Amino acid sequence: MIAYIIAGHGDFAESIMNSSFMIFGKQEEVQAINFQPNEDPEELEAQYKKSVADFSSEDQIVFLVDLYGGTPFNVATQIVAENAGRMTLIAGLNLPMLVEAYTVRDQSIDTVVNHLEKTAKAGVRHLEIQDGDK
Repeated sequence: MIAYIIAGHGDFAESIMNSSFMIFGKQEEVQAINFQPNEDPEELEAQYKKSVADFSSEDQIVFLVDLYGGTPFNVATQIVAENAGRMTLIAGLNLPMLVEAYTVRDQSIDTVVNHLEKTAKAGVRHLEIQDGDK
């Protein structure tokens, strides 16, 4: 099964996880890690490693982070690089992507990544209202 570590700046991770549970229902093998302003990268790395240890050794793990190049992304990159094949990392997490992630957790990690990239892009939409539509 695919396990998810959701991470981001401030309270983003916990908030988006709770929102996704509101929509899809509570999920197992999902952990949120908030990176707070008073924390350093070493503390974040310790939290990541604890979360990884909490999952089954059979699980593949997808890190879903808020921002490409931010500290949650950079620290996760190191862990993923040490566990290639078992772990991967996706930046730019949005709510449609997270909800969709729960529907594909029984598939291969490569299939999940490809699907979530498409879902994230499709989740960004622009509503155009014409003058006559008002």
